[in-house]
Amino acid sequence: MIDNIHILNGPNLNLLGKREPAVYGATSFEEYFETLKTKYPGIALTCMQTNHEGVLIDQLHHFGFEKNTGIILNAGGLSHTSISLRDAVASIVNPVVEVHISDIYKRESFRWHSYLTAVCASHFTGYGLDGYRLAIDFLVQRRDN
Repeated sequence: MIDNIHILNGPNLNLLGKREPAVYGATSFEEYFETLKTKYPGIALTCMQTNHEGVLIDQLHHFGFEKNTGIILNAGGLSHTSISLRDAVASIVNPVVEVHISDIYKRESFRWHSYLTAVCASHFTGYGLDGYRLAIDFLVQRRDN
């Protein structure tokens, strides 16, 4: 049973609520995270954001073998460019769910391919911040926990 979920946000996601609100919404991740903690009181939720690829990889390695743990990863633009991040996800045993706030398939063509999708347990794209809630629900309801 998954009772620890770590949310890892990548480059530029520290600007949620400020950056392109028509695409990403007007709510900061910190505000939204408070609603997630309220909705899931029995789950230990943590989150972190970094603009550095290596930090995401280090976090995946760190959380990737913890008991009863799932990971939600919004790697931002690194999803479309980073083989190293893909390899880190493929190297760990805990499930990783990929999240994209915007619908990457309705944006520029260079965003249509994510290196992460094939190695993640699931992915949610285009649901806005609600994609994180969907990812938590997916992890909590997995039968192979």
